[in-house]
Amino acid sequence: MNANRPPSEADPDGSDRDEGSARALARLALLCVAGAVAAVVAGAGQWLILLLGLAGLALAGAGIWWALARRGVARLLGALLALAAPVGVLTLYAVSGLWPAAVTALGSWAAALACARSALRRLRKPHGVRSRSARPPRRPVLIMNPRSGGGKVSQHGLVERAEALGARVILLDLDAAPDPVALARRAVAEGADLLGVAGGDGTQALVAGVAAEYGLPFMVLAAGTRNHLAMDLGLDRDRPASGLDALSDGVELRIDLGDVAGRPFVNTVSFGAYAQIVQSPAYRDAKAATALDQLPGLLVGEAGTSLDVRTDDARVHAPQTLLVSNNPYARADPLGGGRRPRLDGGTLGVIAIRVEGAAQAAELALRGERASSITALTSRRVVVEADEEFIPVAVDGEALTLPPPVVCTVRPGALRVRVPRHRPGASYVAPSVDWRRVVRLALGDNPLPFRKSRSGQSQSGKNPSRQSTSRENQEQSDA
Repeated sequence: MNANRPPSEADPDGSDRDEGSARALARLALLCVAGAVAAVVAGAGQWLILLLGLAGLALAGAGIWWALARRGVARLLGALLALAAPVGVLTLYAVSGLWPAAVTALGSWAAALACARSALRRLRKPHGVRSRSARPPRRPVLIMNPRSGGGKVSQHGLVERAEALGARVILLDLDAAPDPVALARRAVAEGADLLGVAGGDGTQALVAGVAAEYGLPFMVLAAGTRNHLAMDLGLDRDRPASGLDALSDGVELRIDLGDVAGRPFVNTVSFGAYAQIVQSPAYRDAKAATALDQLPGLLVGEAGTSLDVRTDDARVHAPQTLLVSNNPYARADPLGGGRRPRLDGGTLGVIAIRVEGAAQAAELALRGERASSITALTSRRVVVEADEEFIPVAVDGEALTLPPPVVCTVRPGALRVRVPRHRPGASYVAPSVDWRRVVRLALGDNPLPFRKSRSGQSQSGKNPSRQSTSRENQEQSDA
């Protein structure tokens, strides 16, 4: 699309203006890159010191690997290296007089990344799940976990507030090992026309499965610990009681529901190291200590189960950690993904990680989600096989063991979710930057497709459904 067309020919939705501002931001990003290069050139007599900065970052990554994958003295030395490397680099910059050039270069690079991300974001209109008005429920039933999230149900007075709005509340008696599925089915049999949960993601998934089975709307109250689903639905996680507004002034969304071996999941299914760690009875009370105790055997020993993973278009052998999500996360970076831009894309996100030594850990520190140790895909079906009778699996954080092959699928639009009409919305996660796309945009070329024309065809004519890298996840995060 030509950004210089006369105003009379511009699209009424403002797409030309968006593309024009994106092009300007892309050019500003390249100017900032040039500024960073100029700052580096200003310290041309100390190139070695600049290179040592990158080496320090790589050494920190290697140190973290030794701290996680080794025990005893090796673990201690790795932790010391992870701390000493960045401190040493900063000290070297200070005593060499290079710090002004380093600060200028880093500031210019940060500005370049911010401009590039803003440019890429403007190439695509924000995608939101379509909502529709719906009559308030007459007999809503909310299942609440009084201990979830450190007792948020009582802290925020959720029981009293829900009952004041006409909802029936079922408090889980955790000492009696309650079955949320049985409770939800009984509520449906007694006439419930909405099912809701104030609790963790695991309980939410089980009740959501019942709601989807009977075609009833489902409601989420952010009373868990992390509240991943509530975050991606745009709910206010700091004010769980605000979710009750959905009972009186709500709208309805249609989102996907994941399925693993016949069990529903709303967020993720984990295999490998994390799934093995959460099996330990000590994990709930001592997460960090349990993880540090088990990671050496899982990463470099024989403690872990060797997995073989098949997706629609690829095969991944022996990942140390595998994450299958109900719709892809915005970024493949296991530490920075955070949220899913969409819940109605009809695909699973797949992130597989295999780090085989300090060298790959150093590469991961330098390249992030583009490191060779990370594989990011999308797929409609994922099959996980292993030469074991049962394999550990974590479904929305709940520890299970399942017989292989374990099959994960997605049910597009299977779940009706009722949310407040007025809610904060999901926080934006900046996309990863593809500099080739930024350069093409700055030079006036139409980059890889972000938008579809009115006919529904991609404007650049290229296939937007590539699944072999994390790039598709990035494009979705531009929304």
